[in-house]
Amino acid sequence: MLTKANRIKKKKDFETIFKNGSNFKAPFLVFKILKNDLGYSRFGFVVSQKVSKKAVIRNKVRRRITEIIKANFHQIQKGVDVVIIFLPGIEKKEFPELREMVIKNFLKSKIINV
Repeated sequence: MLTKANRIKKKKDFETIFKNGSNFKAPFLVFKILKNDLGYSRFGFVVSQKVSKKAVIRNKVRRRITEIIKANFHQIQKGVDVVIIFLPGIEKKEFPELREMVIKNFLKSKIINV
């Protein structure tokens, strides 16, 4: 799990990111990205019941993406809010496929400093 400071929890923060953030779309993920004035990056996740009716599966997918972010957190630039929206079909993807998808889109959106 990400530390409390690195999670987006407030509805107001989500609304601001959805309204003003830029989009990057992957086959089963949508990234909403917005610069923040904080000295650290924050992440939020949206997993609807369209992905799966079972909370166990929705949580599993979210935990996998969280682990990918934690493993690459030292490369992620500071001062960015990212909301990741999961689309149906992602629950069928294996961990290496998810990692490749997330890293590729982070590079595309210039979130990761290489």
